[in-house]
Amino acid sequence: MDTSSYDLIVIGAGPVGENVADRAVAGGLTAVIVESELVGGECSYWACTPSKALLRPIAALRGARDVDGAKQAVTGGLDVAAVLRRRDHAVHDFDDSGQVEWLQGAGIDLVRGHGRLTGDKQVEVTDAAGEVVATLHARHAVAVCTGTSAAIPDIPGLAEAAPWTSREATAAQEVPDSLVVIGGGVVACEMATVFAALGSTVTVLSRSRLLGKVEPFASDAVAEGLRDAGVDVRLGATPVRVSRADGGDVTVTLEGGDDVRAAEVLVATGRSPNTRDLGLESVGLAPGEWIEVDDTLRVPGSEWLYAVGDVNHRALLTHQGKYQARAAGDVIAARANGTPVDDASWGAHVATADHAAVPQVTFTEPEVASVGLTEEAARDTGLDIRVLDYDLSWVAGASAHSDAYSGAARAIVDTARGVLVGATFVGPDVAELLQAATIAVVGEVPIDRLWHAVPAYPTVSEVWLRLLEQFGRPGA
Repeated sequence: MDTSSYDLIVIGAGPVGENVADRAVAGGLTAVIVESELVGGECSYWACTPSKALLRPIAALRGARDVDGAKQAVTGGLDVAAVLRRRDHAVHDFDDSGQVEWLQGAGIDLVRGHGRLTGDKQVEVTDAAGEVVATLHARHAVAVCTGTSAAIPDIPGLAEAAPWTSREATAAQEVPDSLVVIGGGVVACEMATVFAALGSTVTVLSRSRLLGKVEPFASDAVAEGLRDAGVDVRLGATPVRVSRADGGDVTVTLEGGDDVRAAEVLVATGRSPNTRDLGLESVGLAPGEWIEVDDTLRVPGSEWLYAVGDVNHRALLTHQGKYQARAAGDVIAARANGTPVDDASWGAHVATADHAAVPQVTFTEPEVASVGLTEEAARDTGLDIRVLDYDLSWVAGASAHSDAYSGAARAIVDTARGVLVGATFVGPDVAELLQAATIAVVGEVPIDRLWHAVPAYPTVSEVWLRLLEQFGRPGA
């Protein structure tokens, strides 16, 4: 059994844990990561990486079919085997040796096994049989970066029906003839897009509108896009019972008595924190719950415990978790080294953007890209706002991009300060519009200065000029 001391112990070797450790080591500390599964975590093997690998061929084929001169070269549909093979390549056939080599090159140690807190700055590591393989002591900090797992709602018969979660969906080696999706969020919409394109008959059951936190026009566009792809989208549908015949189809019974049958059922109704078996009770925290942190990602009342990424429930997105990780790794190093901590809003050691400027892309057909506040959220905060809307198909870059471009843009302006506080784009390939909006929101760039950020012609980014024209030029 190994007994070792490090400046920092990180539990969880996903992108978040890797980045916390990397930044701390760059700051002069020693670090070890404890991981019970694959180094690289959920994102690398069962979430962002494989899902986007599956979605990209769909978008590429659509893009070619929407351009005259290119569409004539399209002589068939998707090659399903090739799409799955591309996914397998993206996840390195579920081999994490490359990620382990990166850890070694970064000077980060790795202990395989399940990490569990046993007291202040103490982590015990056990193997699959429950045998203790290492006892680790942290001189300065422990960072919990264990992420989340798919939540299984308490629907009678659902657990017994062996449902798919996002893991089974993104790792599928065969495409089912039919699939029923319970949920209406990002995973539900993206996986419905994937399996419909790969040949499944797909039904989506959502209690409310799709992508409930985005602007309603974006939700409507995604629902329309799924229906155009042949998906049966049922809004206001509430499953009350699930059953599976022996070795056969799944039946989902809805409130009202209707049945939906499919070869597989995918549950995509949210996430739960991976905190149930971490020994949190040994440090006065409740097991199985989200871990509250301050803006430096440290647990209130503790001088050494941090929780970074999805597990703290601030923003359940890989890129936002990595942003938190950079702040956490740097502040852990600063506190250990006794150097100044910049924990003011937007400082070097805080994750301020979690509150005001979280960018997100949903890679459906059409894509949805958003950052900051929606109209409803802005009004709920009491801001005096103007809502600027524009049809993306009207800009010259859209017609150059596609012969069938359809999309929309919305900007939310805080009129008291004259700055952008939110933006939403819907349409083909709008993900690439998002970073400009994120910079404007984070930087609180005055609207009168944005007039001087000239969009190149002809690009879809010319929508920025059209939105500004709606707002009106200062002094005009």
